[in-house]
Amino acid sequence: MDDRPRNLRAMLAEAKDTSELMVDLAYAAVYFGDPDMAEEVDELEERMSDLVHDMRAVCVLADRSPRDAEGMSSVLQVVSAIERMANDAVDIARIVTHRLGIPRQLVADLSDAEEVSHRVLVSDGSHMAHRPLAGLELTVQAGMRVMAVRRGRQWITDVDGDTVLVPGDVLFLHGSPDGITRLRELAAAPVWEPPRPDDVQALTDLDRAVDVLVEMKNLSEAAVGLAYSALVLGDRGLAAEVGHLEERLDEMKDRLELWVLGAAAEGLDPSSLRGLLHLAEAAEDLGDQAKAMVWLVEEGEEVHPILGIALGEADEVVVRFPVAEGSSVADATLKDLQLNIEPGFTVLAVRRGGGYLYRPRGRVRLVAGDEVIASGPEEGQSLLAAMCGWELVEGDEGDDELVPAG
Repeated sequence: MDDRPRNLRAMLAEAKDTSELMVDLAYAAVYFGDPDMAEEVDELEERMSDLVHDMRAVCVLADRSPRDAEGMSSVLQVVSAIERMANDAVDIARIVTHRLGIPRQLVADLSDAEEVSHRVLVSDGSHMAHRPLAGLELTVQAGMRVMAVRRGRQWITDVDGDTVLVPGDVLFLHGSPDGITRLRELAAAPVWEPPRPDDVQALTDLDRAVDVLVEMKNLSEAAVGLAYSALVLGDRGLAAEVGHLEERLDEMKDRLELWVLGAAAEGLDPSSLRGLLHLAEAAEDLGDQAKAMVWLVEEGEEVHPILGIALGEADEVVVRFPVAEGSSVADATLKDLQLNIEPGFTVLAVRRGGGYLYRPRGRVRLVAGDEVIASGPEEGQSLLAAMCGWELVEGDEGDDELVPAG
């Protein structure tokens, strides 16, 4: 029996989640050098192709008038962007399956990215064994979410809170590197030692290229997150920030290509550098697709209401909370707050005055009047609202509203 979602709203939400899962798994496959994980990305592409086909068919059937066609064109544009993001994930995974070559410096530097992929084995007798994921609250406990579970030769990618972990499961997660220690404690796993370069010999051009590529990864993920936020919130300011990120990614890709060529001229084996160029191309295209989505908002084009509803129903929700005077987050730095650990939210941007700080670093200090735009688990949004000085109340029509705490 076909278990695919049967309405456009559900299909859009699943397509968004699937594309993000594919990108996370692809980067993890590169980090761990895992061909099985890379092949799982290829299998998810088949699922995505079916979803895209069905969504386009529904959009065509829904066009009954020029007005309907104008609204559905915005849906089709987002569908195409999500499909391209999934294709970028496949391209990243092919670095592993086609053995394109990745310098060890890149694998080591990926450990220091703002968000990382990690895998852990669930040991018998651990806190995780024989418990459902919902009861573990890993997004709160460790600031990481489970992307997939490998159980023997079986892959479980449709992970939800009811999934019960058993000893021997291998979890693949994505989130803050600060949560890895706590995560491994819960799984009763050995202490984690991140990979390090084999030597400390200075390779100037290669080192620069690797640093730029890690930053491109961070910026491309930020661009995608902000693009979804702009669509859900209908925010032109966020859409403009996505455009700025896309321009930066273009410039960084150009610089990286020059440094890779310079590294090859220094006598390094060119075959070990192909993966860098491949990754840069995929990261730059992720930014292009984020830009394509927010074009609708930037130009004031009609955005079909189903986009905001569907994208807001995905696995991760996007919230926008003002910082109230006297709240627990006011006058505190993001590093001290550790919102990515508890309540498990990633701050995509902070609106201050008339501008935005996108993907703010830990040293950024929140002040009263700021607006925090973040993505994370639905179950953590009430706690985040309370930390910002608000109570999240469900409205009569299912719309959440903020009222002052107390």
